[in-house]
Amino acid sequence: MIGSFRHKGLKRFYEEGDGRDLRADQLKRIGRVLMVLENAGTIDNMDMLPGMRLHRLKGDMSGFWSVSVSGNWRVIFRFDDGQALDVDLVDYH
Repeated sequence: MIGSFRHKGLKRFYEEGDGRDLRADQLKRIGRVLMVLENAGTIDNMDMLPGMRLHRLKGDMSGFWSVSVSGNWRVIFRFDDGQALDVDLVDYH
């Protein structure tokens, strides 16, 4: 289950299907990532999509996980009590 978002465009896309604040070429992939996040419940269930490149973040982002969307774009999140929290879309460069 997804409990909270940091990125308003991701939240709108998830709740309303409105992707106007996201890149059109990323909508399909982001939709799949959000679907997996919604159904995962634990980090062990996240590595379900080929090429997702799930990995734990370090440093200031310790406690967060990242999955690839395209190029430098990643969806980051953390899991707590069966929920994905602070879901965000970031360009890491």
